[in-house]
Amino acid sequence: MILCKWEELPEFMRTEEIRHYYLLLGRRQPELVLKRIFDFTVSSVMLALFAPLFLCLAVMVKCDSKGPVFYTQERVTQYGRRFCIYKFRTMVQSADKKGGLITVRGDRRITRIGRTLRRYRLDEIPQLINIWKGEMTFVGTRPEATEYVKHYKKEMFATLLLPAGVTSEASICYRDESRLLGAGGNTDKIYIEQILPEKMKYNLRAIENFSFWKDTGIMLKTVAAVLAK
Repeated sequence: MILCKWEELPEFMRTEEIRHYYLLLGRRQPELVLKRIFDFTVSSVMLALFAPLFLCLAVMVKCDSKGPVFYTQERVTQYGRRFCIYKFRTMVQSADKKGGLITVRGDRRITRIGRTLRRYRLDEIPQLINIWKGEMTFVGTRPEATEYVKHYKKEMFATLLLPAGVTSEASICYRDESRLLGAGGNTDKIYIEQILPEKMKYNLRAIENFSFWKDTGIMLKTVAAVLAK
């Protein structure tokens, strides 16, 4: 997870708005290396240990409703690269054709087992594969769909200096995001104009103050938040 040279960054990221964050991360290279070693080692161990749970959840998803076990969607990660994120399917088959990209509170597309998986974030276990492959990291800005990245302001692209993450301070604070979007109206518009800018304040501050040990603290806070449910 070593930062590439400035001149090797995609052109859209070589801006003055991003340079500040790039220089700060450049001073944290040893911790970035440690972060990748941690991601690879822990994801490898967890994939092996969670294999029985993986199989059990896969069977439950398959038996609960028609459709594939996994849900995949194109997302954006480090340097603007696109990848397919893996999740256990929690919605009816072809749900993206029956509604928007965002899931709101009381969304009828969510399956019975899907509600439980979402509540305890068990649907995100397959993202261990993304972490193992280096497409994601345990702690970092949540990967956005390509459509939403198009609405980033210049400074927001600084979050793409590091791989997308499974959890973050923003994820914890906005863990009930579906409730905020469930009040009605144009959910995509509400997300882009109101929620995304607020989440980015947390994400940019995390990039600015990056520390491997702070990341460890966020992981523990995430576990506590999930258990609190």
